[in-house]
Amino acid sequence: MPDGTKVKHRHEGHVGFIDGLTEIVSGPNRNPDGKTQYRMNIGAPDRQLVTESDLSILVDDEELVIMLRQKAPYRRAVTQSLHSVLAPDRFVKPA
Repeated sequence: MPDGTKVKHRHEGHVGFIDGLTEIVSGPNRNPDGKTQYRMNIGAPDRQLVTESDLSILVDDEELVIMLRQKAPYRRAVTQSLHSVLAPDRFVKPA
């Protein structure tokens, strides 16, 4: 999931943007790679570590992933890439 992707925590409801990966040395919850969690920027200076399974991807009216400072062609490519690995119910429109 690229930096700048707009996401929503599926259980806690926080909305923010992906702000990188953090390698986790200990703890039970990790991304499918078994080593990392995403940093979710939920408002300066707050960041939260979350796993991929806890995130919904926010999409616009055209069903493209919402991203910071990215044009439609790149967002379309990211949308296709994420759809190839995530279930359709993980893509939601903002409330």
